Amino acid sequence: MRIKKPVLILSVCALLFLSGCSYDNERALEKKDLDDRIVKINNTNAQTKREPTAPLADTKKESIKSYEIRPDGAMRITDIFSAQNGAFSQDSKKIVFTQFKSGYNEGEADLKILDLETDAVDDLLSDGNSNVNLPGSSWIGDEIVFSSTKSPHDEIYMINAKSKMIIQLTSRKNHVAYEPSFSPDKEQIVFESHKIDVEDNGIIMIYNIKDGAYTEITDKNEDNRQPNWSPRGDLIIYQKSTEGQWDIWVYNLSSETESRLTSSIGDKTDASFSPDGQWVIYSSSERDEGMANVYAQTIDGRQKKRITNQAGYDGAPSWSYDNKYVVFESTPGEPDGSDGSSLWIIRSGT
Repeated sequence: MRIKKPVLILSVCALLFLSGCSYDNERALEKKDLDDRIVKINNTNAQTKREPTAPLADTKKESIKSYEIRPDGAMRITDIFSAQNGAFSQDSKKIVFTQFKSGYNEGEADLKILDLETDAVDDLLSDGNSNVNLPGSSWIGDEIVFSSTKSPHDEIYMINAKSKMIIQLTSRKNHVAYEPSFSPDKEQIVFESHKIDVEDNGIIMIYNIKDGAYTEITDKNEDNRQPNWSPRGDLIIYQKSTEGQWDIWVYNLSSETESRLTSSIGDKTDASFSPDGQWVIYSSSERDEGMANVYAQTIDGRQKKRITNQAGYDGAPSWSYDNKYVVFESTPGEPDGSDGSSLWIIRSGT
């Protein structure tokens, strides 16, 4: 069990106040807009964070000793060990994320909630298991869906963000379940399924919460992962190992057919939808093999935009429900084998 340390968090509003800078980049976060839409912190509170101080005995927070605003307009919103997989609440005021304890994607993992108004980070679930949420539609209403290594193996659970009551959803003897997301009506989940001890051949499956039925929607002989449901409930997006790389595919629930959305060189992963369902956001290494930035593409494939631009890894993006911002994880170099990523926020640019 990791020794708990004070959480280092600074609101995006406070960062802008402290920076005293302006950015010409059209996606740079503007102070007034952030004040109005994400955080409401007065200048006095921001001023108290100008100089680092010792952590208070009765809180889990500590003043930030450093902060970053990147040239592409992205701003770091966490400074804690290995924060990953950010996903917004429906009011866009909070972010649930996974904190791994032994480095990027390594070891036990806790679920935490960052309140963008108060800077507070709450421990949602810390029980010695690996509890992991997926970016995208993993938080609807008060419910958050996630996977956990609770005995005997990985299954899908649902936790109430207020009461912290946990309900187990999937339960199968010979298969594990990862990477879940909700249908818009919260009556179903879609997730990634594998045979126990088999990392390849991921199958995308739907689980009906009401009747307990499982439905496979992808081929058993393929490798498909990280599914996310569209806001209208008609599509499911996921990544497929295609011709030696990961690409984004879309499954139409009405026609029961799939189509390929991306095909450029490089891996495309961690896809999820914009709140209006017109755009798909994902991480892509198409410009720099081995590294990745965040891109957005319309569901019809006609428009494409680069959202982040830095010489490192940006991944696991998720849109705010007001369509304004994207939260993502970032490391200055290769994430695998690193101490972990931090969470950043940027304008969606769409």
